Amino acid sequence: MKKYGLVLLATLLTLTLISTSAWSASDSIVIALGSEPTTLDPQIREDGGERAVNDNIYDTVLTRTPMGDLVPSLATAMPTLVDSTTWEIKLRPGIKFHNGETMNADAVVYSIKRVIDPDFNSEQISFFSTIKDASMVDDLTLHVSTNGSDPILPSRLYWLKVVPPVHSKDPKFAEKPVGTGPYQIVNWKRGQSIELKRNDSYWGTKPSVKSVQYRFIEEPGTRLAGLMAGEFDLITNLLPEFTKQVPKSVHILGLEHPILILNSDKGVTKDVRVRQALNYAVDKEALAKGLFEGYAQVAQGQLLSPSFFGYNDKVKAYPYDVAKAKKLIKEAGAEGATVELIGTSGRWLKDRDLVETVAAYWTKIGLKVDVRIFEFSEYLNRLFDRKTRADSIFVAASNELLDADKTFSAYYKKGGIGSSNTDEKLAGLIDQARSEIDVTNRLALYHQAVKLAYDQAYFVWLLNIEDVYGLSKRLDWAGRVDARLLVQEMKVR
Repeated sequence: MKKYGLVLLATLLTLTLISTSAWSASDSIVIALGSEPTTLDPQIREDGGERAVNDNIYDTVLTRTPMGDLVPSLATAMPTLVDSTTWEIKLRPGIKFHNGETMNADAVVYSIKRVIDPDFNSEQISFFSTIKDASMVDDLTLHVSTNGSDPILPSRLYWLKVVPPVHSKDPKFAEKPVGTGPYQIVNWKRGQSIELKRNDSYWGTKPSVKSVQYRFIEEPGTRLAGLMAGEFDLITNLLPEFTKQVPKSVHILGLEHPILILNSDKGVTKDVRVRQALNYAVDKEALAKGLFEGYAQVAQGQLLSPSFFGYNDKVKAYPYDVAKAKKLIKEAGAEGATVELIGTSGRWLKDRDLVETVAAYWTKIGLKVDVRIFEFSEYLNRLFDRKTRADSIFVAASNELLDADKTFSAYYKKGGIGSSNTDEKLAGLIDQARSEIDVTNRLALYHQAVKLAYDQAYFVWLLNIEDVYGLSKRLDWAGRVDARLLVQEMKVR
């Protein structure tokens, strides 16, 4: 608290001297993000900063309401099953990309083939892991085929951003995105800001906000200071202790679950007793109440929220038990061993604080902890490179599909982009569940997978945190359960 207070005071003095006249118009807003996008290609990386911007540039086949219900977007209606492995999608006519290319079945098929191409090597592949192919039926109709039955294919299409077949081949596409969405890019000043303007030819509801500028402020205290000084209209990851001091705040139970991925294949964490000890060592209740001021819930031994399909209500959090943790460390012969812990700073609410607090807990049970905090781009490289996976790496994982398949494919299953285990039995359960049509059987398979991963302690499960935002007095916005920052839904007084 003291640290952030000093940052706030110092930064306020600076920001009050900065002119914001260019962004004080009633139809323009400024949003401060914790990290700069690593790219503006919407299909290549798993990057929250990229999504925050591109969610306003691109449309998806389906979308969600603020409370999470799936509804058509570029599609005219919900997809329908042709047979057990084929879905048919009908598209809206007359939609154009910002550069004039036509949005049609060919563009959607191209977008699907692009993101699932192994050579493209998308970090988002876990969202589309069941999709085998796509084909055009006519100009506004396409078929999507899956490897076996896929009951959640519609949810996957909510994630698929449709890109222009021609412009996406341009070498500069990653910095000059072109979509069909309500906003289009004006400029990207690396390290400083991205500016979007309203797409006045947008096919859907015309936004009231004419332009939006994103600024990249890693330090949460600095974002807070900018909001208080009138520099920003919306800040992400508002520090919970300041919710009553900002002009307005919004909080909603979100999708993010801070966890530590433990390497079960090598190093000190290869021993299941060490992994279990790392779970027992952390007082998760204290994290929720102390570090997050109650704006978080203890995760119940799984990377799922109670509202997600696959949640196992019989599995509970590892209790805080220092004596048991020390006993397990001793039994494993790991007393005094070094555990490498990788993290980043500014991307997620109190990410660095969480990493450093967990490190302190681990130190108390007789381990040495090598904490390494990386800039976000390098952090992503380490998160998704399984060849150089550390003993433990922090991530606040989210699941916009609201179904266990996405989380389990990415973080639980052998070979997943964020997985640090090679458990064949666990991978088999996940594969079975993915294509199981019977809801009861599918749920039972996920319950088994949850319990297996819990017993093997492949993660340290921490919390399910609320999304907390700070708003200026003039901005109205209620937040969303999927954490998307859709400017189209925002209004300025």
